[in-house]
Amino acid sequence: MNFDLTKEQKMIRDMVRDFAQNEIAPGAEERDASAEFPEDIFKKIGELGLLGIPFPEEYGGSGGDTVSYALAVEEIGRACGGTGLSYAAAVSLGASPLYYFGTEEQKKEYLTPLAQGQSLGSFGLTEPNAGSDAGGTQTKAVLDGDEYVINGEKCWITNASYARTVIVTAVTGKDERGKNITSALIVPTDAPGFTINSNYEKMGVRASNTCELVLEDVRVPKENLLGDPQGGFKQFLYTLDGGRISIAALGVGIAQAAFERALAYSKERKQFGKTISSFQAIQFKLADMAMEIELARNMVMKAAWLKDQNRAFGKEAAFAKLYASETATRTANQAIQIHGGYGYMREYEVERMLRDAKLLEIGEGTSEIQRLVISRQLGCR
Repeated sequence: MNFDLTKEQKMIRDMVRDFAQNEIAPGAEERDASAEFPEDIFKKIGELGLLGIPFPEEYGGSGGDTVSYALAVEEIGRACGGTGLSYAAAVSLGASPLYYFGTEEQKKEYLTPLAQGQSLGSFGLTEPNAGSDAGGTQTKAVLDGDEYVINGEKCWITNASYARTVIVTAVTGKDERGKNITSALIVPTDAPGFTINSNYEKMGVRASNTCELVLEDVRVPKENLLGDPQGGFKQFLYTLDGGRISIAALGVGIAQAAFERALAYSKERKQFGKTISSFQAIQFKLADMAMEIELARNMVMKAAWLKDQNRAFGKEAAFAKLYASETATRTANQAIQIHGGYGYMREYEVERMLRDAKLLEIGEGTSEIQRLVISRQLGCR
């Protein structure tokens, strides 16, 4: 086994780290307070080619791999959880389905501008009554001549306000057993009848754009159907598997940032005539935090590597997402404890990291769903 990164992977990690710490981190607290989406930062992210890391150059990408992309997510998330979430969603949810399942025409028309950073990708799956139960999708798309007519609602959709198109899941018919056929359709955000609202007041990841989508008789050409008409459900499950790697990487980034602040603070803060880093109670907390972060990072890298080798990675992606998200929450919580009363104050930033981390246990499949995915992979039925 070789745990070393390649020269190219190191270059990408170091470049993103420098950019994130110099350009993203300084405004993270302000963006959290104002819930302002950083358009200027995403323009730079696009110019650096980061939105196209895992896609071939022929589609406007950088020709990188999943490991490189996961490293980029970690570094951006380490600087700002909200920015990291929008970055992860743009690539893994908004653009990746086009690459995996799109026709050549769809890739050239829709994937290329996303990979080049001209727009952000967005994926509309979750509905008010279809969260963990994605099979309960109620949005419908009916074929009328050469067009699909779409009606339904989506909630908690990332990046939609800044996307030219959104990939929307909808029920398009019934199979021979009478079960719903769920398909994915590429929907332009300026289509008549398509309304995008961004009125959520969120606990964390406040710099990320989160939207409600309302589709009322929205018409798209039948050519906008993405992938196999009968395989939409399997397609978005594969998409979510890949997305779990990026959410896990985001968790590692947030955890790393919280740990670094806690470690630095413990070396400065004095109580009873000593720095608190000399107290065994604090040392044990820091040791556990460092251990869990490294274990989570290794699991992210393994899942990403398996994906790059075109091997099965669903179980490992669930391992990574579950462990890294819960590690992020634990680490941020302990960072607050180490800071004491100061940790509860906004200026020390660790309270923001806890609020950001909590979403990672919910989005892209809750911790409970990850445990269900893992148990089924173990043969439990």
